[in-house]
Amino acid sequence: MFNKWLFTRIDNSALIVFRIIFGALLALEAFGAIFTGWVCRTFMEPEFTFNFIGFEFLQPLPGNGMIWWYAVLGVLGLFVMVGFKYRWCVFFYGLLWAGVYLMQKSSYNNHYYLLMLLCFLMVLVPAHRYASVDVWRDPQKKRQSMPRWVWLLIVGQMWIVYTYAAIAKLYPDWFNGRFIKVLMAPREDYWLIGDFLQQEWVHYGIAYFGFFFDLLIIPLLLWKRTRIFAFLAAIFFHLFNSYVFHIGIFPYLALAFTLFFFSSEKINRLFLWKKPYYDKKELEIPAYRKPLLIFLGIWFVVQLLLPVRHWFIQDDVLWTEEGHRLSWRMMLRSKSGIIKFKVVDKANRQDTIIVDQKEYLSSKQLRAMPSKPDLIWQFAQRLEKEYAEEGREVEVYVKSRLSVNGRPYQPFIDPSVDLAKVKWDHFRHAPWILPSSID
Repeated sequence: MFNKWLFTRIDNSALIVFRIIFGALLALEAFGAIFTGWVCRTFMEPEFTFNFIGFEFLQPLPGNGMIWWYAVLGVLGLFVMVGFKYRWCVFFYGLLWAGVYLMQKSSYNNHYYLLMLLCFLMVLVPAHRYASVDVWRDPQKKRQSMPRWVWLLIVGQMWIVYTYAAIAKLYPDWFNGRFIKVLMAPREDYWLIGDFLQQEWVHYGIAYFGFFFDLLIIPLLLWKRTRIFAFLAAIFFHLFNSYVFHIGIFPYLALAFTLFFFSSEKINRLFLWKKPYYDKKELEIPAYRKPLLIFLGIWFVVQLLLPVRHWFIQDDVLWTEEGHRLSWRMMLRSKSGIIKFKVVDKANRQDTIIVDQKEYLSSKQLRAMPSKPDLIWQFAQRLEKEYAEEGREVEVYVKSRLSVNGRPYQPFIDPSVDLAKVKWDHFRHAPWILPSSID
């Protein structure tokens, strides 16, 4: 029964069209990062990047190297779109994207994480078996069907994303409109809707609509009676986010996922006019069944556990950031910090230096670093290393204050702790982060 549920073949029209859109969006993401100057601001202007801790070996390429890196990503995206050497291209896109994702945190975005996951998932699925260069070159690869586990994998992954996004919103500042008010304040000058976005009732509407959308969109798309209404809500929700928040390709990628909830006959009428509809429902159990099931089991266990790890770490993730990344905690808080680094020479403790952060950090890094303890720790480590290269043994202390969602600034980092000598622990709370004062 379990094998029949997973390995019965179903029509693959949604997967084929999704591959085409997915590849186009991959190319747009890469080429757009070049032409908007994002690659330059993020990788070329800074003196160094804040890597994910443990991935210090990933460094930006010198000169125009990162522009070429993203150009290769763009070409790979186009190859995915047309289905040329599909699995190799989507794999190498995922690998290169993972590299730039882990290379810097100043522009961290959960959508970048999702893109990395999807690339590796798309390696597994036969999205090149129709309307592709691969089929044109080898017609024997052509298929009108796919195993049902492909549909379950993609829908299951998105269900996790949306559900955890809803769970993350379960805190007072979301539902009382405080965070939404802070989020909308800089958008007062938006054409047509700037004043509208400042209304208190709009803040409450956005908060509750956003929560229930994330919580219910997958179930409502699954149910035929509510599917069209859910689809219309998705169009409004994602296009609104695209216009107001300028969050790149994600709104359009999210809309592309809705293909998996509509009948193949409708998809064929709209996109694949010559493709016959597959309805034989044959059962094909592959030789790689056990390794596949083991992989999928591990994948979903990890995906279910990672977003809740912050529940087992001391203090509030809104304050500490510990467990924030890889957790679908999307657009949940506004934070700003004031920070000062003091370097003390151990040989002559009267010799202290107040660090001019502008000499080290780009404007983007200056905005990101004061509110994120791991970036603060990394900068302290870099200062210690720089002075050590000059033959000086130093201590690095931080005086920092933090504001969450527009609250008054409160002490953030323990000023008595020498961060140059502190070891980073990925799995435990950093005791040099002062207790939160979020009411």
